[in-house]
Amino acid sequence: MFRYSLNTLGAGLIALALFTTGCDTIKNAGNKEKGAVIGAASGAVIGGVIGNNVGNKKNSALGAIIGGVVGGAAGTYIGDRMDRQAERIEEEIPGAEVTRVGEGINVTFDESSGVYFATNKYNINSESSATLHKLAGIFKEYPNTLVLVEGHTDNTGSAEYNMGLSQRRAESVTNYLVGQGISSGRFTTKWFGETQPKYDNSTVEGRAKNRRVEIAIVADEQLKEEARKQAQ
Repeated sequence: MFRYSLNTLGAGLIALALFTTGCDTIKNAGNKEKGAVIGAASGAVIGGVIGNNVGNKKNSALGAIIGGVVGGAAGTYIGDRMDRQAERIEEEIPGAEVTRVGEGINVTFDESSGVYFATNKYNINSESSATLHKLAGIFKEYPNTLVLVEGHTDNTGSAEYNMGLSQRRAESVTNYLVGQGISSGRFTTKWFGETQPKYDNSTVEGRAKNRRVEIAIVADEQLKEEARKQAQ
């Protein structure tokens, strides 16, 4: 089951959707709870907090998800559709780390989860191609979403080189998905080199997990408008 991430902050800011590697997760949570919670707080405030500090590490993918929340009943409507899409991703790509956050989805691929790159390489290999082909099929099933693709590396090599390598890897993923018939207008592609580690770069396992591609999936304006009308 994909993970839900929810962290209570207090009366003024009723709740904050938050994901960290070591946090407790809420499984099988109802979307109404998520929608109501997110609707109680400011998307801009939440986005700033998460975008700048997730486990004392920057995490721009989660910031992008939470920064664009609609909230309230409309947010519940969007969250329901994100629940279904997250379930589809887990069904088709069981190795991916799928986390439902607020009104969006965070998907992380590392060397153990179906999309990976050989050392110093950025081409899409056969296993990555098979995984991304499945992901493209799901994006076609849910056309009213926008997708942020991010490239990350470990800290081996120079920071300048790693920044360029993460760019080439992220662009390779985006280009593959566009080549599968997904509109290029749905994508934003970013890269961060070694600046956003999620794991300990002093270990072999940690470095392997930091060599990753992250994807954030959020509602487009058409889905948001549909959600607002349904909420009236």
